[in-house]
Amino acid sequence: MKTIVTLLFLGLFMVSCNSSKPSTMMASNVNNKEQDTVRIVNDSLEYEILIIEPGFNSWLASTAKPEGYYSQEYMEARNRQYVLEWNQRVMQPLRYNSKLYEAPIDYQPHIDYGYEVNYKLYNYFIYFQLTYKQRLGPFTPRI
Repeated sequence: MKTIVTLLFLGLFMVSCNSSKPSTMMASNVNNKEQDTVRIVNDSLEYEILIIEPGFNSWLASTAKPEGYYSQEYMEARNRQYVLEWNQRVMQPLRYNSKLYEAPIDYQPHIDYGYEVNYKLYNYFIYFQLTYKQRLGPFTPRI
């Protein structure tokens, strides 16, 4: 019994002495965070969209339909529905996970945000629904 306790203590001691890994892990986490950040800015309309979501950039490049596949009108219509549902869930943190729905999205239907913004926002909603098994509208999200 004394031998088992001693071996267990030595094993824990050896594991706790390994201090070189966290610094490299922190560096890779920072690098991944930069790679998983999508920033869309339009100075003339004075808006900025910042999406920080692990895996979204690679999903957008590899899985999402290419730009031009959907019309801007189609994506605007879906984005209006998704934003409305998203903002309702933000306002109900006891009913919906507040870690998923952290902040409201200020998407004004009368503003023309352009194709790129609507494309990335639409695809983020699709990615979000597929990744977190959420449904933000009456239809099943499709790729």
